[in-house]
Amino acid sequence: MKYRKLGNCGVKVSVISIGSWLTFGGGVDNNSGKEILHYAFDKGINLFDTADVYNFGEAEKFLGRNLKRFRRQDLVIATKCFGKMSANINDRGLSRKHVIESAEKSLRNLKTDYIDLLQCHRYDHETPLEETCRAFNTLIEQGKILYWGISEWSREEIENAVNLCVKFNLHKPVCNQPQYNLLSRGIESNGVLDYCRNNGIGLIVWSPLAQGLLTGKYNKKKSEKDSRLNDKKNNVFIKSIATEENLAKTAELVKIAEENGISASNLALAWCLRHETISSTITSATKLKQLKDNINASEIQLSDEVINKLDLIF
Repeated sequence: MKYRKLGNCGVKVSVISIGSWLTFGGGVDNNSGKEILHYAFDKGINLFDTADVYNFGEAEKFLGRNLKRFRRQDLVIATKCFGKMSANINDRGLSRKHVIESAEKSLRNLKTDYIDLLQCHRYDHETPLEETCRAFNTLIEQGKILYWGISEWSREEIENAVNLCVKFNLHKPVCNQPQYNLLSRGIESNGVLDYCRNNGIGLIVWSPLAQGLLTGKYNKKKSEKDSRLNDKKNNVFIKSIATEENLAKTAELVKIAEENGISASNLALAWCLRHETISSTITSATKLKQLKDNINASEIQLSDEVINKLDLIF
């Protein structure tokens, strides 16, 4: 496993990390999930990402139960806050009240004394940015979190937060978690990638395999019965991108992967990791074989020729 610094901060994370959206605490049974987590750790993965809103705390609780066999200092545990957690009008957003209370609850769910990385799941347009930044700074000063970051913020929103932290001598966000894959390349054109690269903000990208579409498994005449596309409860996202055009592009991806003796998943992940600014790619797995394949991507270095071929397709 290879590791990269999380932006300009000192901590290093595995380039392949484990996420828990739609899997742990609901989508995967306890025994399978436990097997996946333990295998990931044994193969060098140290970053485990979740959020308070994932299955309303059950994903955090799952990690809390199943990561306790490992030494805490060997783990980088990341979670998020922002989402609506209950009917309580204040149990959401990035107000000081909710950020502090959410962090306390996540600490209990994760069964840990501190959280390595707490991220703003989205931008809160109803709360003053200074209030949010000061709330995260308080948690760091209290030792309840070590770093903070953001997710799906615009370039301007990130810049405003950084400038505010500099102005008031607060701890700055160290990372950003945007969606990034061959089919979703918005951060290349909206200024987010460049701003993060130029300001030492690491990227932990989510959905690097586009909900599994870039694995090529949905190009088969008959996809697996237990695949996400066939999961009526959780297939709303994959259905929106599983278009004929995208499936045709994925078929070309599979061909290029085969020409290079690697899987389509490996190719898609290695393509993301061609950017040194990307500290880690968040992957999820419902089966151990998926994780075993994904881990191989950490050792793959793509040639300029392969990258250019992909750019022509995507």
